[in-house]
Amino acid sequence: MPQSKTDIIKLTLPTPFAVGDVHAYLLKGDVLTLIDTGTKTDKSRQALEQGLEMQGYRLSDIEQILITHHHPDHAGGADFLSPDLPFVGHKNNQRWLTLSDEFLQEHDEFFYTHSKILGVPPEYIGFIKYLRQSLKFSSNRTLTGYLQNGDAVPGHPGWQVVETLGHAQSHISLYRETDGRLIGGDHLLAKISPNPLIEPPLVKGEERAKSLLQYNQSIKELYDLPISLVYPGHGENITDVRDVINRNLNRQHERAMTVKGMIKEKPSTAFELCSRLFPKVFMKEPGLTLSETIGQLDYLLDREDIRLEETETGILYTLNNRAEG
Repeated sequence: MPQSKTDIIKLTLPTPFAVGDVHAYLLKGDVLTLIDTGTKTDKSRQALEQGLEMQGYRLSDIEQILITHHHPDHAGGADFLSPDLPFVGHKNNQRWLTLSDEFLQEHDEFFYTHSKILGVPPEYIGFIKYLRQSLKFSSNRTLTGYLQNGDAVPGHPGWQVVETLGHAQSHISLYRETDGRLIGGDHLLAKISPNPLIEPPLVKGEERAKSLLQYNQSIKELYDLPISLVYPGHGENITDVRDVINRNLNRQHERAMTVKGMIKEKPSTAFELCSRLFPKVFMKEPGLTLSETIGQLDYLLDREDIRLEETETGILYTLNNRAEG
C-alpha cells in the first residue's frame, strides 16, 4: 500500500484500560519517529505492526521513540522496538520507567501516608496495591535523552516541545507554528476531561504537585496559541481548541462547586467526599477517583472557599464563613 502523503500518521491501538483505544503517531522528518507506543500487550503490538504495514512501514523502520508522558498506554510499547533506538521525553518520565526499588518504596509510602491524611479507613488501604497494577503494562527501558519546554524536536525542524504538566508530571506536547498543529497526548481530549493524577513528589519529603491547578494553568497557556488542529492521545482530532479549553475549565469548576455544596452540608474528609462523588466506581478506580476529589479540594482551597482542619481520622474540610454563597 502506498505511504500516506501527510507527515503525521495516526495509529490507533487497543488498551486494557477503561479509557479504551489510544493513539500513537508516526511523524516523518529527518528521522522516522514514533510518538507514544501503546501498551505492552500482544494485542497492542499486533495493531501497531498492522497499522505500520498499512502505511508501508515495519517496526524496524522506526528511528526514534518519543513519549508524551509515562502512563503505560503511552509508553509501554517501547519494548517492542529496538533497544538501540533513541528514546526521548520529559526527564520526569524516568522514575516511572526505571521503577527502582527506592522509587517503588517512595511510591507506596507516599500513598499510605496520604491515605491516612485523606481519611481513608484502614480496611480500604489495600487499594494502594491496585495503583501498581497498571505498571505491568509499562516499558522496561529508560530514556536516552530528555526534552524540556522550548526544545526543538530532534529530527523534526519546525516542531517545538511545549511542557504541559498536570495530567502527569512528565507530560509534554509538540507544536508546529507554521501550520498550528499540536500533538497533544492526553492534554486536550475532545469528549472527556483528562484526569490530573496525584503523584509522589519529585523529591521525597517535599510537597506534592497540585495537579489540577497545574493542569488548569497548562491549558490556559495554550489558549492564545494559534492551534489549528490537535492530534490527541484518545478520541477525535480537535479543531475547536478554545471551546474545548473553556469546556474543561467550566466543567471542572462545576464539579468543584458540587464538592463545595457537599462540604456546606457536612464537613467531610476527602475519602467521604470521594465516596459520595463516586459511590460505585471508587473501588474499581481508586487512583482516578481520589485524584479527581483531591483536585477539586485543591481548587477550592486555592479559591479560599474552604479550609482544612487536622483531626485524628484525617483532614476535615469545612466551608469558609465568607464562602457561604
